[in-house]
Amino acid sequence: MVLPVTAFYASILAFIYLYITALVIIHRRSNRIGVGDGGDEVLQRLVRVHGNFAEYVPLTLLLLAILEISTEIPWLIHLFGASLVIGRVLHAYGLRHSVGATWQRVAGMMLTVMSLFGLASANLTLIYWLPFL
Repeated sequence: MVLPVTAFYASILAFIYLYITALVIIHRRSNRIGVGDGGDEVLQRLVRVHGNFAEYVPLTLLLLAILEISTEIPWLIHLFGASLVIGRVLHAYGLRHSVGATWQRVAGMMLTVMSLFGLASANLTLIYWLPFL
């Protein structure tokens, strides 16, 4: 089974994840912080960007793949995939550059959570309720 839309977004998100990982590694090496965050505020934010990405993206991608398998509505799959990518980029940018609640962090989390909620709802609708309508 081929999942071209999910593969597309998973690949883009993997490159973003690698970029975030590189930022953490570069900061650790340049500041000689091997384990933990060493009390470095910038590293603390970078680690949270990395962790937050790793917490939300896998489940959302799994739901995206399930939706792609379950339906032939490519625009809907692209809508959720693009929302996730944009949300993750905005959130990472906002958290990397500020401790406070920037518009990028808020918008990024809203897009991410809306993607997760929308995918879960779409999958449940397709699996459980659509056959009865």
